[in-house]
Amino acid sequence: MQALTNRIKQVDRSPMTFLERIYLWNIIKGMFITFMHMFKKKPTIRFPEQKREFSPVFRGLHVLNRDEEGRERCTACGLCAVACPAEAITMEGAERLQNEEHLYREEKYAAKYEINMLRCIFCGLCEEACPKDAIYLSETFAPSNFTRKGFIYGKPDLLIPNVKTEVGEFAKAKGM
Repeated sequence: MQALTNRIKQVDRSPMTFLERIYLWNIIKGMFITFMHMFKKKPTIRFPEQKREFSPVFRGLHVLNRDEEGRERCTACGLCAVACPAEAITMEGAERLQNEEHLYREEKYAAKYEINMLRCIFCGLCEEACPKDAIYLSETFAPSNFTRKGFIYGKPDLLIPNVKTEVGEFAKAKGM
């Protein structure tokens, strides 16, 4: 029978030496490895004082975006909810009234927009599916919570502050 690779190695059946039988050499090698790790740089980060740098493709909390005039971009088309593989996004659309042109960009807007962060897998498909660039994933962690209801983010939690009326909150949300 011919072997498929040339890596076949005959097993050594010779009797073990005294050092091999008491495993002293293996214990010394293990102690040496442990001793060498004491002098290596520690991978631990002192969290409150030091911030960890994230990858440029990190996906964090969802944010509902506004346009340059401070109006909501979301038109409640539902493409983000359809694209979500975990079915974490729910929304209800409504028609804009006559005196609400300064609040909503289009005639239709999202009256209710919720994301269940316990179901979300942070895949970014909602961000890619949105034709109006209304939703994006920021570089912020989802904070911990003690109740399930605390992980369901509604429209007020997701909407970025208005550029015109809430200047301080907008700068804080953008990290400026």
